[in-house]
Amino acid sequence: MIIYLATPYSHPKQEFREMRFQISNRIAAWVMSQGHTVFSPISHSHHIAAYLPEELLLDHEWWMRQDLPLLRLADEVWVYPHDAADVSRGVAREIQEAKAHGKPIRYVQPEEVR
Repeated sequence: MIIYLATPYSHPKQEFREMRFQISNRIAAWVMSQGHTVFSPISHSHHIAAYLPEELLLDHEWWMRQDLPLLRLADEVWVYPHDAADVSRGVAREIQEAKAHGKPIRYVQPEEVR
């Protein structure tokens, strides 16, 4: 099964983005260890972002144009908010897109990954 992993990322501080990148990688590895193929936009794009023009780094719509076509190819969307209040604008959009395309959505709990 192909899983699209939705996790929060954007933050004005680089150290928070780095922490979220590390968390996304850990979750993506866990999904892979479950026997699935995973696309984690954060894992894929974090290092690429260092080569982008500054104005694109936090451009929500630009990132959605990068990620949503891949979400549409996935069998399911798995969501991992870093905490209960952490459903970011991007994750909310990914959930909306998954629902619009009839994709099953699974909310991954932190205790599952540890």
